[in-house]
Amino acid sequence: MRTLAAPASAAVPARPEREARVRELGREIAAGQAAAGRSRTRVLEDRGMELLSRDPALKAALFRLVDVAPACAGPRELAAHLAALLGEVERPLAPGGASPGRFARTVVPLARRVSIRPATRRAVGGVAGVAVHRMAKRFIVGAGPAEAVPALRALWDGGAAASVDLLGEATVTAAEADRYAQRCDEALRTLAEAARAWPSRPRLEADSHGPIPRVNLSVKVTALTARVRADAPELGIRDAADRLRGLLRTARDIGAHLHVDMESMDSRDLITELVIDLLHEPEFKDGPSAGIVLQAYLRDADEQLDQLLGGYVSAARSTPLTIRLVKGAYWEHETVEAHQNGWTPPVFEAKVESDRNFERLTRRLLGARELVRPAIASHNVRSIAHALAYAPDTRDVELQVLRGLGDDLQQALAGMDLRVRTYCPVGDLVAGMSYLVRRLLENTSNDSFLLSRSRGQELDTLLAAP
Repeated sequence: MRTLAAPASAAVPARPEREARVRELGREIAAGQAAAGRSRTRVLEDRGMELLSRDPALKAALFRLVDVAPACAGPRELAAHLAALLGEVERPLAPGGASPGRFARTVVPLARRVSIRPATRRAVGGVAGVAVHRMAKRFIVGAGPAEAVPALRALWDGGAAASVDLLGEATVTAAEADRYAQRCDEALRTLAEAARAWPSRPRLEADSHGPIPRVNLSVKVTALTARVRADAPELGIRDAADRLRGLLRTARDIGAHLHVDMESMDSRDLITELVIDLLHEPEFKDGPSAGIVLQAYLRDADEQLDQLLGGYVSAARSTPLTIRLVKGAYWEHETVEAHQNGWTPPVFEAKVESDRNFERLTRRLLGARELVRPAIASHNVRSIAHALAYAPDTRDVELQVLRGLGDDLQQALAGMDLRVRTYCPVGDLVAGMSYLVRRLLENTSNDSFLLSRSRGQELDTLLAAP
């Protein structure tokens, strides 16, 4: 086993002459997406999302309905919540705010009336419940790892690997943290047993560093400890370390990959320090395959990447660190919290700045390819094409998409014989609500590449450098 060293240069300079290649790849990917197509149901769902994105008041009301739906006792109660929320949409917002849009003014009064009528409210509540569950099933592949295996096998057969995420947000007790760790351990073993029967997929199972595990599990540190405190991260590190250490041992013993997700800024430093500390331990020098997330929307993402690269070099491990580069899924939370407290937001407030930072960090990761396995997670065709255009060897770039949002993109990338991985949540509807709302917010962001394409914006415009 070889010991990895720091690359001579951690960054690859941007080269204007590669823009033509970026656009060429972008058009090829977009053509593959178009060829993959979408079902009639998916087209209708996406059209509904597009309409929601045009009316912030209606979008907020329906997302609140999604959040409360699992707690409702039945269709009548769900219809009552729907009526109340739609009533808020009908009323103009506070002075200086926006009034409901045309779509809301047309549809909301009718929907509210049928939601409160005794003769129709049960039916309306039933339809709303079915709609929420259908939307959840679009993103969530199963209630548990065993139930998710058929969907994961179908992805594998179609040329895509998966990263499984056991849904569940921050824990509040040690017992909850223990249960989450046990669920993760059982998931690793269940998935490893199932994956042994899958056919060989050389593109998904190796790169220039060597073998890539078939099983990939994403875990959340905030679910491994109830002691996450931004002002005292050492408490959370000590509390989560034993649970995460046990999962690393299981992943090593069965040949799986363990990936540590990143969440809000409150836990970012804790998670980074914990991962570096554990991977320094001698028992993990030669495995397992492990990884962490880097969020490009953070203004100090470069400093975190420096910390990760420096820490990994000093750990002298024989396997590369997988770094999943994402834009970030907590933009609203970080921005609102900062404004409420009079802070400068830790995230870029303009999408173009995040996009630009994403591309620069992509080049840094590609420049550090002797030390890391870059995993570029995006639905932005420009971002993906940029990574491929600058990659010295596309075998060493993994492209990641989200289940339910990037399905056609996944098919397009697999069809180009690229290594693609789909992030697949597993869990029940209650546990998945926070995840589901974040995905819906992403899908209805007015700045999103997906929404811009659905509105007919020219591909060449979307492929322009940020």
